[in-house]
Amino acid sequence: MQVYKFGGASIESPERMSALLPIIAEAQEPLIVVVSAKGKTTNHLEIIAQEACNGDKNIAYSLLKQLEQEHIDYAKNLLPEKEFTQLAAELNEYFSELQWAVDDATALRFDYSYDQIVCVGELLSTKIFCSYLCSQGLKFSWVDARSVIRTDDTYRDARVDWAYSEKQAKDIVGKLLNEGFNVITQGFIGASSDNASVTLGREGSDYSAAMMAAMLGATSVTIWKDVEGLKNADPKQFDHTVKIEAITYHEVIEMAYYGAQVIHPKTIKPLQNNNIPLYVRCFLNKDLKGTVIQTEVSSIFYPPLIILKKNQILLQVTTRDFSFITEDNLSKLYSIFHNLNIKVNLIQNAAISFVACIDNNESQVRQLVNLLEKDFKVFSNDDVKLLTIRHYTPEALQDQTKGRFKLLEQKTRETVQIVMK
Repeated sequence: MQVYKFGGASIESPERMSALLPIIAEAQEPLIVVVSAKGKTTNHLEIIAQEACNGDKNIAYSLLKQLEQEHIDYAKNLLPEKEFTQLAAELNEYFSELQWAVDDATALRFDYSYDQIVCVGELLSTKIFCSYLCSQGLKFSWVDARSVIRTDDTYRDARVDWAYSEKQAKDIVGKLLNEGFNVITQGFIGASSDNASVTLGREGSDYSAAMMAAMLGATSVTIWKDVEGLKNADPKQFDHTVKIEAITYHEVIEMAYYGAQVIHPKTIKPLQNNNIPLYVRCFLNKDLKGTVIQTEVSSIFYPPLIILKKNQILLQVTTRDFSFITEDNLSKLYSIFHNLNIKVNLIQNAAISFVACIDNNESQVRQLVNLLEKDFKVFSNDDVKLLTIRHYTPEALQDQTKGRFKLLEQKTRETVQIVMK
C-alpha cells in the first residue's frame, strides 16, 4: 500500500486535476490519496475567517458565495452531468457547514472559528476529486479525516492523539483497503474529542500523509509537487541549483531546522520511526525520478545545501552591572524568549554579552526588547540576513558572501552560519 499526497497547486484547475489521472491509475494498489484544498482556497477561507471574526459578516458572506460558485463551476467543468448533479447535493452540505461556521465566528475565539471555516476547503476538494476518479472507473472511497484523526483542542496547531487515531485509521481506512477500495481523504484537518474541526498547523497535509502511512504500514509516501525534486537551495533565490537524488531523514531535518522550506520535521518523524521512504516527485512530469528521503543513502556526498533567511534582526544583550553571562543570566534570557514563543535562529555569548539572531517580527521584537531592557542593555542590527550552508566548501562560502559585510560567523565541521548585511 502506498500513500500519495497532492497539494493545492496540483488541483488548482479542472485541467490540473484531470492530468493527475495517469499518475493515480498507474499506481500500485491499494492507494491512499491525501489532498489539500485546491489552489488558493485556504487563503480565500482565511480572509473569510478574518472578516467574520472582525464582525464584517456581510463581506464574509459575499466572499463565501464567490468561493461556493468557484467550486460549483470547477466540478461542472470536470464531471459528466449525472455525476455533477449527485455531487452538487453533497457539496451543498459543506457549503451549509461553512455558512454556520461564519455565523458563529467571533474574535473572542478566533483560532476556533478559523479552524471551523478553513477546514472546509479540503472537504470540498476531496469530494470533487473522489467523484472525478470514480467517474473514470477507478474504485475509490471518500473518508472524512475528522472521523480518523483525533486531536486535542489546540486550534490551528492541534496535537494528535496517536493511539486513538491509529485505531480509527485501521478500523475505517484499513477496512476499506481490505475490501478492495482505494481511499481519498483530506490533509491538514482532524477533530477534537468533542467533534470540533481542527487544523494541524504548518505543513499539515504532509503530516497527514505521513501519519496515514505510519498507522497503516505503507511501503512509501510520495508528495507530488510542481518541482522535479528537492534542490540544494531555493531556486527562487539562487541560480544554478542542483537536484538531490537521495537524502537522509537526518539531513532534511537539519535543513528544516535552519529555515529551509523543505519537509517539516513533524512529517519526517513518523516515517523515520517506521522506516518508510518519502519520495518528492513532479506531478507535471510523472516520468522524472524525483528525490527519495530515507534512513540511509548509498552515498554520503552532498552538494553545499544553502539556506538564506531574510528579514532578520541581530540583538546584542549586555549585562548592566558587568556580571557574567552564565547560568543565572542565561536562564533568565532563555525564559524570556520561550515565554514569547520566539525561535532563536543563531546564538552566541561572551563574558558579559549574549547575541541572538531572530526573525524580525515587529510586534514580537518590540515585546522582547521591552522585557530585556528591564535588566540588560540591548543593541540591534536591523535588516540583516542569515546564511546557512551545510557541507560548505571554500568556493561556495566565497560565492555566497562576496560583497557582503559579515556581522557574525559560526562554523562547525559541516555547517557554517553567517549573519550579514
